[in-house]
Amino acid sequence: MTRTADSLRPRDADALRAELRRIATATGAPVAFGGAVQAGTLVLSEFIGTRTNGMRGLAVQPQSGLGGRAVASRRPTSVADYRSDATITHHYDVPVLGEGLRAVVAVPVVVSGESRAVLYVANRDPSPIGDRIAEFMVQAGRRLSLEFTIRDEVDRRVRLHTAQPRRPVVPVADAVVTEQLRDLHAELRGLTQEVSDATARDRLRAMSERIARLVSGVAAPDDPVTLAPREVDVLAQIALGCTNIEAAQRLSLKPETVKSYLRSAMVKLGAHTRHEAVVQARRHGLLP
Repeated sequence: MTRTADSLRPRDADALRAELRRIATATGAPVAFGGAVQAGTLVLSEFIGTRTNGMRGLAVQPQSGLGGRAVASRRPTSVADYRSDATITHHYDVPVLGEGLRAVVAVPVVVSGESRAVLYVANRDPSPIGDRIAEFMVQAGRRLSLEFTIRDEVDRRVRLHTAQPRRPVVPVADAVVTEQLRDLHAELRGLTQEVSDATARDRLRAMSERIARLVSGVAAPDDPVTLAPREVDVLAQIALGCTNIEAAQRLSLKPETVKSYLRSAMVKLGAHTRHEAVVQARRHGLLP
């Protein structure tokens, strides 16, 4: 059965909830919640620290309430006291005040100029939420934006690949798409070194591994070989034709370090040349 881009993509709601958990744990915020924007409407679906179900499934229209204003402006917004604030509409006072929320910050997750989700933190006291918490939320929004951007690009390329007619007359088109996926794989492997957040790095690596399996067609090789993440990073660059120096520049490593990782990977793969190492890595589903 052919797997579609949608079936390959992890649930965005899981990534959203993971960021909310991180916000609540790191900042001590009593309430954190959020949801995805669907056809322009924000739908609240993820909650931490709430006492009621009044906001679950709430559909927030653009420009309405605090979240709707964040969606429309694509900028963080806040109120010190939701009950009395005159800068927002009060369409959703019943569920929000029913939860006892007063001070609220809403941060949109913006991808390609559009709000795709909104993260909230809230207090039950009418006092402004501190700058430290607000800045942490902005960082969380950026992490999700990067995550969704990468997922969108993977989806786009997978759809492009799977949409190619399976006829002998299009081998060149298939080869081009394969090379594009290999470029994306190498780019993702390199990007992991630029991301300081461990969870984001793990997600990027998981995405690159899915691309490798998709292109190689290898689900579970009979003689599996395990390479260290850095060894795969180096091989991904070598597969694009990079020299050790070029791979080192792309991965922010020293050429000697790249050479060491390459030598180790070659031993594990039973390869005698760089080219053979790439071929063997693809045979094992480690590279696309």
